[in-house]
Amino acid sequence: MKRKLVLVGNGMAGVRCVEHILKLAPQMFDITIFGAEPYPNYNRILLSSVLAGDSGLKDIVLNDWDWYRDNNITFHAGHTVTKIDTANQKVVSDKGVTAAYDELILATGSLPFMLPIPGADKEGVIAFRDIKDCETMMETAKQYKKAVVIGGGLLGLEAARGLLNLNMEVSVVHINHYLMERQLDETASRMLQAELERQGMKFLLEKQTEQIVGKKRVTGVKFKDGGFEEADLVVMAVGIRPNVALAKESGIELNRGIVVNDYLQTSVPNIYAVGECAEHRGVAYGLVAPLYEQGDVLAKKLCGLECEGYRGSVTSTKLKVSGVDVFSGGQYNEEPGTRAIRIQDEIDGIYKKILIRDGRVVGAVMFGDTSDSSRIFQLIRTGEDISGREKEIVLGEDFGSRNGNGGTAVGAMSDDEIVCGCNGVTKGTIVKAIQEKRLTSVEEIKACTNASRSCGGCKPLVAQVLNCTLGEDAVTAAKEGICGCTTLDRDEVVAAIRSMHLTTSKEVMHVLEWSNPEGCSKCRPALNYYLGMVWPVEHAEERESRFVNERNHANIQKDGTYSVIPRIYGGVTSPKELKKIAEVAEKYDVPMVKITGGQRIDLLGVKKEDLPGMWEELDMPSGYGYGKALRTVKTCVGSTFCRFGTQDSISMGIELERRFERLNTPAKVKMAVSGCPRNCAEATIKDFGVVAIDGGWELYIGGNGGVKVRASDLMWKVRTKEEVLEYSAAFLQYYRENAKWNERTSEWVQRVGLDVIRQALDTEEKRKALVARIDETLKLMKDPWKEIIETPELRAMFESLPAKDAAAAAE
Repeated sequence: MKRKLVLVGNGMAGVRCVEHILKLAPQMFDITIFGAEPYPNYNRILLSSVLAGDSGLKDIVLNDWDWYRDNNITFHAGHTVTKIDTANQKVVSDKGVTAAYDELILATGSLPFMLPIPGADKEGVIAFRDIKDCETMMETAKQYKKAVVIGGGLLGLEAARGLLNLNMEVSVVHINHYLMERQLDETASRMLQAELERQGMKFLLEKQTEQIVGKKRVTGVKFKDGGFEEADLVVMAVGIRPNVALAKESGIELNRGIVVNDYLQTSVPNIYAVGECAEHRGVAYGLVAPLYEQGDVLAKKLCGLECEGYRGSVTSTKLKVSGVDVFSGGQYNEEPGTRAIRIQDEIDGIYKKILIRDGRVVGAVMFGDTSDSSRIFQLIRTGEDISGREKEIVLGEDFGSRNGNGGTAVGAMSDDEIVCGCNGVTKGTIVKAIQEKRLTSVEEIKACTNASRSCGGCKPLVAQVLNCTLGEDAVTAAKEGICGCTTLDRDEVVAAIRSMHLTTSKEVMHVLEWSNPEGCSKCRPALNYYLGMVWPVEHAEERESRFVNERNHANIQKDGTYSVIPRIYGGVTSPKELKKIAEVAEKYDVPMVKITGGQRIDLLGVKKEDLPGMWEELDMPSGYGYGKALRTVKTCVGSTFCRFGTQDSISMGIELERRFERLNTPAKVKMAVSGCPRNCAEATIKDFGVVAIDGGWELYIGGNGGVKVRASDLMWKVRTKEEVLEYSAAFLQYYRENAKWNERTSEWVQRVGLDVIRQALDTEEKRKALVARIDETLKLMKDPWKEIIETPELRAMFESLPAKDAAAAAE
């Protein structure tokens, strides 16, 4: 019987431990994870890149929603555990969920330290710790212009750079006389400050904040020396403290953090702690590499494997702010008994200082060029004796070449040297993956080995290992595939599916030699679509490859609830239908009912366990507000009521929507029908738009009213309703067969060109062939909830289970 493992905390340290457990003993535990944030596991290190605009939120997700399901993990997102019953070995969340455990891991992380000064509770005073803080900053930047960041450390500078990118004026307040004094010496710090000032950052050093000024919202910051700085937003980045409240209430031994031994055990049996909340040998770490090392040790312990235990970590710091590279590892200030090798190039903005004691590297600071940082940090970690070889080893291949010694630093690295400190990936692991998997790019290496997956600071060294392994002449620019698991693009994958008659994702991945045999969250849904498009009859829908919204047939919201949108054809409804929607909304206590921009009714705030019952009582088709499918057909009233209308746009819109509902497409598709050239339905910014004219219809394609607004292109003028339906079906099928997964028509039209599309539909024979293929697919399409509800076996299962279990079974 499986043992029950509960993880409290969905951050990087705890989930890393679970990842390792799944590799070592995948069938040993039933795993439950509680996460206080309503998001899957993400890379907190890269929040600054999201704020700076270099990445989106989806880009920093480490394990998406599919990962939890694929590994049979019960994940309670948006749940904070408030109680541990140590006697009965159970935990309870703030939403009343109870989970029993045999082994419990506390990975509650840390909390930002907020200065206890007057005004710290005002609106506009925040920390920089999670996605919510990021979103607050981005929203604030839309309305306000002046930001003050309190704290000139690593986190504060990254927050400040992000706010600059949001076009805010930013002042950094720091109590010390130079920045990052815990990681840099004064020389490197002054070079960093000068570069950031050139970028537009302002610094107020040796300033102690006394008060935050303002009525309801902050208006400024007052300092103890009498100075004042205006501010619409104040970000406190002055440090973190272990989040130990839950452990304290449970009687677990604490110091600064949760006290653990070398095997991460707390003072209470069967309870462990890892990450920023844990204190080991008097140290609570706040950097990712030590937390990952702790997680790996704990995973071995829980799986019953022998291991040496955790002995503590030598830490390093990397900072990359708008092209400025900084590294610090080990000791960074000279002390009696140390010697230093320095390189300083003020023209190119490069500074390196390596500290040596008794023939061993004990610390380093680098500014401007950190390409040697991983190699130097390995010397710090191993304590290798470099007596007599200091300059050659420390200064790297450039020095060796100048002195006739030749060779390369990467070539001299042993296979067990760490290249990626965050994830513990060695040079040997990377070289083996390159040779066995025929990898040719850093992205492929990242997907296969996890090297550079976290902070990304080791990418230059990974690239050097790649060049050294294959030889520079053999390395070409990596061909971009549909994801990092393959170099094959969309057309090559689809051609192989056709020619080899591949009918499942597993077949595709195996036959086409995916570097990751399980695929990833990017390629799995793409393959599921391509297979269904090529083999609509033979390919069995792979629900596990669908995104969470599509699996639940509802849009998940930021608080973990769902949005239900029933189909309302052409925006036309009836009193009976409205009454039914109202009754269902009342019964299930729906917090908000909203008219959408696509002329539909959206029921917001629905609990996941209520979804089956709601759909059954609505007895209406899904409006696919979540799907890569036809979303809406927007209409105006046309000639039915409008004095300007020239055609019946309502009936045309309804017919189009009924014709193509539930059709799977590469990306979402929106349509509209306007009853006259006044275009009240906005047909000329839709994927397929129809505009009535005297005696006929104009057909438009490739429009988009979203972030990248694009007016659609007029492609055809037709006379009859039948021609509208024929051209629309032929166009959609040609798009389905030729677009990349997740490529909107607006992007696809620009990529392939209008002439190619015109030529594909320029004869009746070609159009009818496309229509026949789309009809074959449409015959197989069923309303997802109706299929569940009308299947006797599934219906019986729903009726025999509580609502929350039925919702899970539906997946």
